[in-house]
Amino acid sequence: MSLMNSLKPGGRNGIPRSESRDPIGYLVAGLNKLAQSEVLDRVGLRKTAEQAVFTVTRSGFSTMTSASRTFNRSGSSSRSGVRPAPTAGTGPFDLTPTEDEQMLVDVVTEYATEVLRPAATAADEACAAPDEVLQAGREIGLPILGIPEELGGISEERSAMAGTLVAEALAKGDLGLAVAALAPGSVATALGLWGTEAQQQTYLPAFAGDDVPAAALALTEPTVLFDVLSPSTTATRRGDGFVLTGTKSLVPLGASAELFVVGASLEGQPVLFLVESGAEGLSVEGDPAMGVRAASLTTLHLADVVVPADAVLGATDGSTYRECVRLSRLAWCALAVGTGQAVLDYVVPYVKTREAFGEPIAHRQSVAFMVSDIAIELQAMRLLTYKAAGRAAAGKDFTREVALARKACAEKGMKIGLDGVQLLGGHGFVKEHPVERWYRDLRAVGIMEGAVLV
Repeated sequence: MSLMNSLKPGGRNGIPRSESRDPIGYLVAGLNKLAQSEVLDRVGLRKTAEQAVFTVTRSGFSTMTSASRTFNRSGSSSRSGVRPAPTAGTGPFDLTPTEDEQMLVDVVTEYATEVLRPAATAADEACAAPDEVLQAGREIGLPILGIPEELGGISEERSAMAGTLVAEALAKGDLGLAVAALAPGSVATALGLWGTEAQQQTYLPAFAGDDVPAAALALTEPTVLFDVLSPSTTATRRGDGFVLTGTKSLVPLGASAELFVVGASLEGQPVLFLVESGAEGLSVEGDPAMGVRAASLTTLHLADVVVPADAVLGATDGSTYRECVRLSRLAWCALAVGTGQAVLDYVVPYVKTREAFGEPIAHRQSVAFMVSDIAIELQAMRLLTYKAAGRAAAGKDFTREVALARKACAEKGMKIGLDGVQLLGGHGFVKEHPVERWYRDLRAVGIMEGAVLV
């Protein structure tokens, strides 16, 4: 699969480099720009992050949303927008990343290691990501990963595989910050996949520009035994538009988001709607959770919010909504794999150096077997996730594959977090070591719906 232009002279299809965007070059140049900018000093990449960040108070807050920008509407055309092409088949099942994908992963991995990991503890305590950390992610192109080239993005082909690799790499730094960094790009990806021509021309230029808006995908609801495919939030036709009523929970960046993709039931079918933050009747309430705290989780209240007829994103027969759920679950699987890898990478050197009764605890069979189980389950999670991502990128049905991946990542991911805490003993229970945070974050994989997608 090839997501991006070749680095060979002449670019793709012989188009001169000056006439064709070179996405890999864009990302590498972005990393170089980041390395030379003041962002390094502002976020403290080479030392523990010390900057205080805006805090969503533990008691929560409640406020009406307000529009911080006016999106320039591009007519009312209902014609289909630009769509990324499916990835060309490569024959046998091969998990080896392409050269382009590996370069992309290398860039994102450095961002996760140098930016996200040092800022994670402070962001978790403050329940918010520092603006400088998110800006660093924007500078390396995270919001435009899923936007087609024709619309200012870097995606030649459907980016589910590349998005999965990016999400995994980010989660190795911190899952909560990864969600915060990916949330705006998830909305942009949704517009690239299902938006009409008018919707794409209205919203995507902002995501491809210098001032990227905060945005969020809101699917989860605070109801017992919540079924994401049967949302309680309702959409009712009124005149030439719709009225949305309901509540969405665990919405990342809700307090600062300027655009939401909201799931609601319309005439018995789940449908996605575009809702701008300035809509009357829309309010947001801080709602910090047990994990994923750095993503600034909030509750979104929709009290008879009126949206125009062209606010519908994709089809109204439920097919777009269901695909959105599958791609979101795929993203959460990738986040679980990345966080699980962080746990494994942390506990292996710990058990080799931590001594008890005159020898490293790694010499104990019970410890060695527990570490081995983490590695085995993690590899199974990765294989299932990559297979689902590969089929999604190729435009094939991946319902079964993503269901298997989510089942494994939700259950085994949480166990990996628990075993990580157990292996550190008393150290696993204190905030001096990050495993307690990873355990809390991994618990969200089987609970949260939406928020991010690939």
